[in-house]
Amino acid sequence: MKRNENATETYEKLRRAYGEHAPSRTQVFRWHKAFLNGSEGVEDKTRCGRLCTPKTGENVTKVRDLVRSDRCLTVRKMSRVLNLNRQTVHEILTFELGMQKICAKLVLKILTNEQKKNRRNMCLELLERIENDKIFFKHVITGDETRIFEYDPDTKRQILDWHTRISPRPKKARMSKSKIKIMLICFLDSQGVVH
Repeated sequence: MKRNENATETYEKLRRAYGEHAPSRTQVFRWHKAFLNGSEGVEDKTRCGRLCTPKTGENVTKVRDLVRSDRCLTVRKMSRVLNLNRQTVHEILTFELGMQKICAKLVLKILTNEQKKNRRNMCLELLERIENDKIFFKHVITGDETRIFEYDPDTKRQILDWHTRISPRPKKARMSKSKIKIMLICFLDSQGVVH
C-alpha cells in the first residue's frame, strides 16, 4: 500500500517471489482491500458461527443420559436438545460410548411372563394326558385361523435405536391395523380336516 501498487501488481510480485506457495489471488485481493481500509494485520477476525464443542466428560454424560431416556432420538434431535453440534454428538455416541443404530427385530407376539407360564402349564398337562392315555390324540380336534390384515408397519428407519455392541437386540411386536379383510378357520383331527 505504501508503494501505491494495485492488488494485481501485489499478487504478481508475491507469485514471483513464492511460486506455488504464494497466497491465492482471492486472498491477496482480500488483504489488499483490508489494508486500504486501515488494517495492518493478516489474522482472521473473530466471527460468529457454530461453536466447536470438545468431547468433554460433562458432554459425554449429557449424551449418555439423553440416549438412555429415549433410544430412538436422532443425532440431529440430540444436538438441538443439548446445544452441541451434530458431529460432536455423533462422535460421542460412536467413539466414546461405542453405540450404533440397529433395527429392532420384529416378532409376531411379545408374551408377558404370566402368558408364558400358562403356556408351559398347558403343555405339561397335555404331556401328562398323553402318557396316561395312548389314544388321546385320536380324540383331539384342533383349530387354526388365518387372518389377512391391512397393516402399516413402521419403516426400519423409524424403529432404529442406539445400542452398544454388547447389548441384546431389541424386540418389537408387529403392529397391524384393525381392519380384517379375510378370516379362514379350519378344524382338524388325526384323520384330516373336520370342518
